[in-house]
Amino acid sequence: MVDIAVVDYGMGNLRSVQQALRTVAPGASIAVTDDPHEVAQAARVVFPGQGAMPDCMRELDARGLRAAVLQAARSKPFLGICIGLQMLFEHSAEGNIPGLGVLPGKVVRFASNLHDEQGNKLKVPHMGWNQVHRNIDGHPLWQGIPQDARFYFVHSYYVQPQDNVLVQATSCYPQPFTCAVARDNLFAVQFHPEKSQSAGLTLLRNFVKWNPV
Repeated sequence: MVDIAVVDYGMGNLRSVQQALRTVAPGASIAVTDDPHEVAQAARVVFPGQGAMPDCMRELDARGLRAAVLQAARSKPFLGICIGLQMLFEHSAEGNIPGLGVLPGKVVRFASNLHDEQGNKLKVPHMGWNQVHRNIDGHPLWQGIPQDARFYFVHSYYVQPQDNVLVQATSCYPQPFTCAVARDNLFAVQFHPEKSQSAGLTLLRNFVKWNPV
């Protein structure tokens, strides 16, 4: 049994996630794996990803990983990253397809006519560093991370949870959007902690120590 399984369904370079986890947990056994049994047996699961939602859902099913991911999301410390956040929800406008349905809500696209306060046109995808404002204080994964710390984003879609209790943090582009959610043993973020320098490494370090009740 590995300490941390990084779910590999063929979408994105996961080595940066693995390397960041090795940095914060040098004594842990960390596996980038597409083996459902290994995911099911792992003590903790990280569910990253990048690319288009339809491709991600198709590849997840093609590798037989759906059941193992669902079980992990409901039973052990679980961290979703980027598409790994979006796939947890019920439906995505990207491809008009259902997600895994772990969390109530949907995934929508940024509008094409976004402008900042100075009237400058904002590009989609939203790419780069942006402040993260925590709505709820006290979650263990925020420990040691300042309010409004900057994290790295790359995305054209974002989640709209049906239940506001899920929302852990927002970012602005230019309006506030949900960028972190949590429920029980599950925590998921739109940004990339593995690319977010000290703040991101702190969040990952908190995750590998996290023991949700």
